[in-house]
Amino acid sequence: MTTQDHSDRRSTDDHGHDVIDPLYVGIVTVSSSRAQADEDDPDDPGGDMIQECFEDEGHEVQERVLVRDDYSAIRTAVRSLVARRDIDVVLATGGTGVTADDVSPEATASLFERELPGFGELFRSLSWEEVGTRAMASRATAGIAVDTPVFCLPGSRSACQTACEELIVPEAPHLAGLATRHRKDTTDQSLSAYGDE
Repeated sequence: MTTQDHSDRRSTDDHGHDVIDPLYVGIVTVSSSRAQADEDDPDDPGGDMIQECFEDEGHEVQERVLVRDDYSAIRTAVRSLVARRDIDVVLATGGTGVTADDVSPEATASLFERELPGFGELFRSLSWEEVGTRAMASRATAGIAVDTPVFCLPGSRSACQTACEELIVPEAPHLAGLATRHRKDTTDQSLSAYGDE
């Protein structure tokens, strides 16, 4: 695990809220067909869109992982990313529907220390405007795992674009700042104590 000091990227916004900017991002694409393909560079429209949305706003994608539709594989991939100090936010794309192999929400939520139910609610509301009643079939979810915001999105390019542009990219710097604020407070106290010696 790489240790990463947020101090050079941590600040506050106009309202005094903690933010980390630019963000370092990890992306997990969930797709059995793509994971089994022999290609070195498999087609990944959802992952590509997520990367594009974050990079357009000056953030950096540190890692992209492709896994099959399997609970353990998804959980392991997400867990390995949230454990890294050089990744501030993780997005999983694919496997959020209602078929038997759609297990991304369960796999990611098993890692959550705190849920962010508002994300799924807002995403489905936006999806309603685009796809109507089919929005109810999306089980997109989000939460905090190891002080890291994690978002679980559908696999389609349009769904990833809506989620990222309208919800995640604007709010993720603040969420990452809040989720790691206790680390800053601990570091500040340690430095203060060291200086008093």
